[in-house]
Amino acid sequence: MAALAGQAGLSTFHLHRVFSAAAGETPKQFTLRLRLGRAAAMLLTSEDAVLDIALDCGFQSHEAFSRAFRKRFGMTPSDYRARGFADRSGTPQAARHRVLVDKIGPCIKLFQTQQDGRPQKNEMAYSITKKEIPAQPVLVVRRRIKPAEVAATLAEVLGHVFQYAQQNGIAMAGQPFTRYLEWGPGLWTIEAGLPVTANTRETPPEANVRADALPGGWVATATHTGSYDKLGEAHAAIQQWIEAEGLTSAGAPWEIYTTDPADFPDPKDWKTEVFWPIAAS
Repeated sequence: MAALAGQAGLSTFHLHRVFSAAAGETPKQFTLRLRLGRAAAMLLTSEDAVLDIALDCGFQSHEAFSRAFRKRFGMTPSDYRARGFADRSGTPQAARHRVLVDKIGPCIKLFQTQQDGRPQKNEMAYSITKKEIPAQPVLVVRRRIKPAEVAATLAEVLGHVFQYAQQNGIAMAGQPFTRYLEWGPGLWTIEAGLPVTANTRETPPEANVRADALPGGWVATATHTGSYDKLGEAHAAIQQWIEAEGLTSAGAPWEIYTTDPADFPDPKDWKTEVFWPIAAS
């Protein structure tokens, strides 16, 4: 903390306070979550001894690692490894899962946030294309919220889905997304979650997570570059393009957060892919 505070030009007390406010968890909670997430991925994708994994992920002993792991995932590291992936994912899928755990974990609660809370300018022209895509299995949580609650809701929901996928050995297959089922001036109905390789186990009712799929078929799509508060302009541009092309929208749109705020702290570098299903012509 002292080293980080020195880099940030803050006291350790102030750094702790602003970090907790921005990330929704303390630096200690953040670090422990990342260490356990990385350890869980290593248990499923490597043959390293449990003690070696514990030490590699920053734990000082097998006992401390096992206690923390059981508290987060509900089973011992050995039992977790013995159970394996839910869909018995092969080597390529397992390797992809491990990369995504390391990539998404640090910023799972930061999507749809704005840097320093100020709206950013958006002067981009969107290049919209029509293409056919395959269906994609996903894990989602559905919520009905006020538009102003999107960022806070995604921080909670995506973190919950991320942990659920790891806890149940479900291999991740891509970046987080949000699907907009209903839009209105007062309330939205959204689904947020993660793409997965397959859904092979029933989700416990108490988990509030359900298996679903992003639909395959024809879509109109564009890439939004910039802060999340201007994403509505990308959706509007696609909707206008669909009508101008004489096409018909055919389902709820969604957006995939292809870059991570943790890796790209400047909002001008953030990229989001927006998809609108369209009827086959």
